Amino acid sequence: MQKFLVLFLSAIISPVCFSATKLKQIPSPPVSNIQTIDIAFLNQEITPPTETLSKLDVFVANKGVEGAELAISDNNTTGEFTHQKFVLHKFNVAPDGNPLELFKQNMSGKFQHVITNLNAANTLAISDFIANSDILLFDAGTFDDALRNEQCRANTLHLLPNRAMKADALAQYMMKKRWAKWFLVVGNTPEDDLFAKALKRSAKRFGMKIVTEKKWEHTFDARKSAQSDVSVFTQSDDYDVLVVADEQGLFGEFLAYRTWLSRPIIGTQGLIATSWHPTHDLWGATQIQHRFQDLAKRNMEEQDFAAYLAVRAIGEAATRTKSTDFKTLRDYVKSPQFALSGYKGNSLSFRAWDGQLRQAVLLAAPRSLVAVTPIEGFLHPKTELDTLGFDESESSCHFNK
Repeated sequence: MQKFLVLFLSAIISPVCFSATKLKQIPSPPVSNIQTIDIAFLNQEITPPTETLSKLDVFVANKGVEGAELAISDNNTTGEFTHQKFVLHKFNVAPDGNPLELFKQNMSGKFQHVITNLNAANTLAISDFIANSDILLFDAGTFDDALRNEQCRANTLHLLPNRAMKADALAQYMMKKRWAKWFLVVGNTPEDDLFAKALKRSAKRFGMKIVTEKKWEHTFDARKSAQSDVSVFTQSDDYDVLVVADEQGLFGEFLAYRTWLSRPIIGTQGLIATSWHPTHDLWGATQIQHRFQDLAKRNMEEQDFAAYLAVRAIGEAATRTKSTDFKTLRDYVKSPQFALSGYKGNSLSFRAWDGQLRQAVLLAAPRSLVAVTPIEGFLHPKTELDTLGFDESESSCHFNK
């Protein structure tokens, strides 16, 4: 009986052990069959401010690069099954350096997929330099409306929501709340003027009224002047909401609780419009938030998320097309079939008329997510995401017309 039991168990176990042994012996795909996609990341470092508005502000010199590194890891996880390998090549430019010169010396002719975290002027300079080359530029650093309109380039895709998209997101929420009368406060930098221009466009587009507009003319040491200056500065006819254009954060944080009338504050401070925020936890966002924090030891910034999406867009195209051919990947990324998961519910894709990534825009307070736009009820014949920013009929970009 004991001998029979041993023989019976051997008959059952042996095939399992044999199968496991056979599985372990399955060879890895030959190295020659691995498709390699090289991606370049060009970043210009930022000079630390001499004085921050708050000791709570954390200065990040190289926003974006950790987002790209996280996406490379995700691409290569998929690549293990598709026999594709993604390699990130990082290039840094000093704050006073010339990104175009670095590009010419170290990147031109070597990379076809290039992600940049630069200002508008340097982004445009590189776009023009590669005009006749098989290179696709992924702009992960600018918010400028002009780069999506009269200064658009066919070889450049934009990952961050531009100022018009952010202004429209805020205006949709204000329309929902019936905050139709605005008091607009504008800072003294060129960027503040650009955001104010976007806000005025949105006010007109959604039927809002700017009852008062003022330039912030006071000292930027708001900690000393806030109590007296802000109260006097904000005396005005009645309004529903104080709208702030202070992209550098020089005074906007000190407007809250000091205004003449008790009104909510939105814009660049208070309730802000952003592509990413630490409080975002919907559609699997918590998972990527934790993964990024483990990698970078800090919260994910907008430029990090933009760089992440750029690398993932290349990975998605390579996976779907099963190709590394540049034109095949470029055409797929720009095609109507392209759909990228971005932890925002709706799939993300690039607008054919200006290269802008259509995406939901988050409205967030410092410690809470307030809303996700487009707001329900704002309709569009193709996709509600195109209710944010310049629709095709409004665009002055002509590269695809």
